[in-house]
Amino acid sequence: MSRVDAETLAEVAAGGSSDAGAVPVALLGDFLEVVVAAVEDGRPVSAARLRAYRALGDRAAGQGVALRALLDLYLSATWRLWRHLPSVRGAAADPDGVVVAGEVMLHAVDDVVAALTEGYQLARRSLIRSQEAARREFVEDLLGGASDVVGVVHRAAGFGLDLTGPHAVVTIRAERGFDGSGPLVAALERSILGSKGDADALLASKDGRLVVVFAAPDRAAVAEVTERLSRALRKAGRGRESVGSWQLGVGRPRPGADGVVASYREAGDALDLAARLGLDAPVVDAADLLVHRMLLRDRNALGDLVETTLAPLREARGGAQPLLDTLIVYFRAGGNGAAAARALHLSARALTYRLVRIATLTGLDPDSADDRFTLQVAVFGAQLLGWAGAD
Repeated sequence: MSRVDAETLAEVAAGGSSDAGAVPVALLGDFLEVVVAAVEDGRPVSAARLRAYRALGDRAAGQGVALRALLDLYLSATWRLWRHLPSVRGAAADPDGVVVAGEVMLHAVDDVVAALTEGYQLARRSLIRSQEAARREFVEDLLGGASDVVGVVHRAAGFGLDLTGPHAVVTIRAERGFDGSGPLVAALERSILGSKGDADALLASKDGRLVVVFAAPDRAAVAEVTERLSRALRKAGRGRESVGSWQLGVGRPRPGADGVVASYREAGDALDLAARLGLDAPVVDAADLLVHRMLLRDRNALGDLVETTLAPLREARGGAQPLLDTLIVYFRAGGNGAAAARALHLSARALTYRLVRIATLTGLDPDSADDRFTLQVAVFGAQLLGWAGAD
């Protein structure tokens, strides 16, 4: 039974709630009565009561109350209660009793706060795990093209996505993979907040890559998001959160859940094509690789072109690879012999010799507009198909 009247306890509880930003008084449970009893009886709070406060911490977490506000509720109620304790009111008659009361009260509050915090944190971990599981499941369904499109669209709202409008996907491949959480992912998420058209965005890891789904009403929105992500990754590269070398694959914007799937596949294809073609640009846009994707649609025809056009290079001393590398660099330099020679660490004379040798073996002149087209397509095909010119 409490030694402080119920009206006073109610006023103390209301004051504590007000101090904590209107945290519900119910989350105090019987804390005030228990503290009064502990102080007046000179005994600690029982284990059974502490379990009840762990449960209250769990309930507070489930209600979305911040831990700081919850603890503020308890600590504010505590200091408001102090003056009303019988031991404090009778301090003139027993000064030493106030010291003992303070020690017991602090001990009791310490135990209760520890129990509250434990219950709260355990509940938050459980909630986060369940949210992460739901998030992973949603991402798998969304990017995997689940048959229940209506269900996916409905669930998307719970993750901040409105799939009725156009969305694009950026996939980030890094030297050290992403795990879907941590300071870097949080920094990347913050980096795109407020950029044009990104009222909704979702970041999630998949197969070690980071996938970013975001609203993209136009190409300007895509450009801004990719720039913000690139800037954040460059900044992280100078700190402890570095993921090493990285590259962004960008899919084209499309509406609906099916559009997200298509954009995601394009972003992944862009990264794969970049690897085959030896492109090291930090951002690889699928829109810039449409010709290469078209070539891959008929692998048999492309393979026939590559073999027919480039097979004669095998007759060169050292095999086909050095001459194939020469063509790759020469075309990438836009036919600029001086730039190509520098990139290959060759003299201008050595580069010229190689180009003449290519023309002799293939019957196609790299400096002829018509022949260059055939050679360039064949070279692209060789890179896409992994043709190394081996015997």
